[in-house]
Amino acid sequence: MLVYWLTRAKYKDQLSGKGSAIKGGRWNSPGIEIIYCSTNRSLAMAEVAVHLTIGTLPKDYYVIEIEIPNTIKYQTVSDLPMNWNVFPHSSICKDSGDAFILESKELILKVPSAVTQGDFNILINPAHPHFKKVKIKTAKPYSFDRRLF
Repeated sequence: MLVYWLTRAKYKDQLSGKGSAIKGGRWNSPGIEIIYCSTNRSLAMAEVAVHLTIGTLPKDYYVIEIEIPNTIKYQTVSDLPMNWNVFPHSSICKDSGDAFILESKELILKVPSAVTQGDFNILINPAHPHFKKVKIKTAKPYSFDRRLF
């Protein structure tokens, strides 16, 4: 399975989840390390773009293509309540993501995108024993189309 992660240049070789643990996100509380990826490049871009403006648009993004062996089993989030995708983030999502990390049953959690309906993000548990099988395949500079902002 190939997944995509959009990150700043200084983090492009650091597949760790430490960045998401600083403030937390929709699927993790502060202090919980998780790696947010997407099933395609455009979704990865949309997931980042919702947090930016033309004035805060960095010029040093990279798109990282991550390879996860197809033999790796994954967990899927389902049965989410209405308004799970609101901002600020719902505690139901944080609780689900935190439990996924702490239970460490699977390496991957497949979750729906709150940004583009019908698409999915892939969350990776960097503390899982199979994390060593996850590899960065490519890292290429990524430019946002300024017409988006």
